[in-house]
Amino acid sequence: MPITQGLTAKEVQQRIDAGQQNEPAPSLTRSIKEIFRDNLLTWFNLINVILGALVLITGSYKNELFLGVAVVNTAIGIFQEIRSKRQIDKMSLLSESTYEVQRAEGPVELHQDAIVQDDRLIMHRGDQLPVDGLVLETKGIEVDESQITGEATPISKTTGDTVISGSFLVSGQAVVKATHVGTKSFINTLSGEVQSGESSNSQLLSTINRIIKILTIVIVPLGAVLFISRLLNHSSINQAILGTTAAMIGMIPEGLVLLTSVSLAVSAMNLARHRVLVRELPAIEGLARVDVLGLDKTGTITSGKLQLRKIVPLQQQTLDQLKLIIGGTINAIGDDNETAQALNSVLSDPGWQPTKVVPFSSARKWSGVSVSEGNYVIGAPEFVLKQVPAELAKQIEGYAADGFRVLCIARTTEMAADNLGKVTVLGLILIEDEIRENAVDTFRYFQNQDVALKVISGDNPTTVANIASRAGIKHWDQMIDMSSLDSDIDYDQLVAQYTVFGRVTPAQKKQLVMAWQRAGHSVAMTGDGVNDILALRQADCGIAMASGSEAAKSIADFVLVDSNFDAMLNVLNEGRRVVNNIERVASLFLIKTMYSVALSVIFIFMNNGYPFQPIQLTPISVLTVGIPTFFLALEPNYQRISGQFMRQVMVIAAPSAICVVTYILIIDLVGGVQFNLTYAETSTLSVLLTGAVCLVALLMVARPLNRMKITLVLLMAGCFALIFVFFGKLFSLESIFNWEMALFYLPLLASVYPFFYIVQEVVGKRILARINWR
Repeated sequence: MPITQGLTAKEVQQRIDAGQQNEPAPSLTRSIKEIFRDNLLTWFNLINVILGALVLITGSYKNELFLGVAVVNTAIGIFQEIRSKRQIDKMSLLSESTYEVQRAEGPVELHQDAIVQDDRLIMHRGDQLPVDGLVLETKGIEVDESQITGEATPISKTTGDTVISGSFLVSGQAVVKATHVGTKSFINTLSGEVQSGESSNSQLLSTINRIIKILTIVIVPLGAVLFISRLLNHSSINQAILGTTAAMIGMIPEGLVLLTSVSLAVSAMNLARHRVLVRELPAIEGLARVDVLGLDKTGTITSGKLQLRKIVPLQQQTLDQLKLIIGGTINAIGDDNETAQALNSVLSDPGWQPTKVVPFSSARKWSGVSVSEGNYVIGAPEFVLKQVPAELAKQIEGYAADGFRVLCIARTTEMAADNLGKVTVLGLILIEDEIRENAVDTFRYFQNQDVALKVISGDNPTTVANIASRAGIKHWDQMIDMSSLDSDIDYDQLVAQYTVFGRVTPAQKKQLVMAWQRAGHSVAMTGDGVNDILALRQADCGIAMASGSEAAKSIADFVLVDSNFDAMLNVLNEGRRVVNNIERVASLFLIKTMYSVALSVIFIFMNNGYPFQPIQLTPISVLTVGIPTFFLALEPNYQRISGQFMRQVMVIAAPSAICVVTYILIIDLVGGVQFNLTYAETSTLSVLLTGAVCLVALLMVARPLNRMKITLVLLMAGCFALIFVFFGKLFSLESIFNWEMALFYLPLLASVYPFFYIVQEVVGKRILARINWR
């Protein structure tokens, strides 16, 4: 393709000085300013600040310690997110595509932010337009503008037509002059309405956010009513403030959102080290829930490095004559896909001049050209011919069964995208692809993790089945030729019956994904070309290769920077680790929330003061929740996700909260009346029994136990005991070395584990486990 003269260095600089330079690709991470803002300016932080100001009025400065915990939590969140941002930004730069731009000194590779107005971009199939432009030269292209219009039907463009940013080439090549760049381009005038794909939906974050919304509504009104009731029950204003503050900070699961966000951020950072770019953090969780993985053959199962193995003449031409025809056809068409590259590398170019070109399309599965020597097409025999003769079909099946990709070279009487006229097949072209290294081990691991593997390809199903067999994919022999089906296809029946889908069009790929989703599956889709885009966008999780098309990468949730599918094992494991561990430790955060809400409601109607002061909750929060959850969240945990987040949480949180409330009422009603314990003594025993219950809950959450977990629980229990022995005054705790008090609290302590077990059996496993929490 001849290239028009590009801009000189002086002309480029003039446009840069005039502000006519394109903008960089949108960042996948928040800016440093946004990270600080979003971590500092939260509803719970505002409540903490207000409560801290009220405690300041009382003069009990040590009760301000809860603010220190909030500050540390916020600082950890900011630090980890900035750390993660830097690693992800580094990966983004590595995976970002460059564009071939013609300048006066010759063609150069540039990132999209280096493109200026009037630059000449040399666009290839699969490239996404970073600017608005005018087609200067082309043999014929088709453009997909679905990301802008929502319509996936390709639009033909020719010389003189305009193309808009955000669209991508489905077929052909073109030289495009940049007419609008930066903020003036069409994609930037939509004010963020254009998205590369639908945002990943995180069940984990959705559930946690639902809990937060409920607490947001409850905390302030409940705290206000409790404060008024304390004053009406003749408490001093200082006592009322401290009791209400303790109740309200107890309701806030301050570390739950933080731990979830930090866990996802750390996972994204870990994956970046494994050369995987995570475009959206919730996608890590999404892939962990996947139970169906749709595999594109080329570039995923195979390396994508195609080699011409054999040319089989079917007419009167000799092998050399047929090679000349194929070489002339493929060069005149001008395609640069993997197949064209494989043919061009071994066949000579006779220099045919095309008068009309129909570039390759994934939907047509052929490309063609009109030259003075005649009309020629190269493509899949099933699509080039309306009906493949039985003898030829048998011959094709034989080659396909040996693992070859079979194309045909044919002469036609017409050359139109929808009409080839009379077709005469001149010969068959046998292409071979190699299985990726480690593919067998990778797919075996996914299958052992209960992830069903499905192969969806545009190639002959027999060829695809052969490769699936060599890759160790189960049920590889259950295959279907999608081109043989009528327009009225029952996709739901197909996905239940078959594993290998051959001769699939892009639209059919999307329909197959939708059918699996209707069957209740969570679907991931891999791909690297424009033919995969509809399916990638429809899937719950899209995975693209960095070596693939820019259009595929732009809508995928994950980009494999080294185009190495083995890296997906790390993604699956990271996702399962995050979800399983957050699901496990979330109950520890919600125990305090649940018993604080329950106690606040109960003590509105009681004469006694609220059983805790703010500082007394600190050892409980830090030693039974804060520190242990940090370690438990980092534990390897690659089990299949249950999908029952709230059920798993409530089975431990609800019995724990019931035990805490029960013990506090016993301490308050029996200890205060029968044993004549003072408020200071009852609050001390409330801390002691609450901590004991939470330590038992920690033991339950840590299962299955190992040496590290046992050590962690014992260490936390030891530190909790030391608080009472050496730091009682700091935390407003009375000495527990009092035989009258001991006669009361020792039997209660001895009953904690059996009582917890009974409540969990009755409430947790027999009642809560039967509730549908979805």
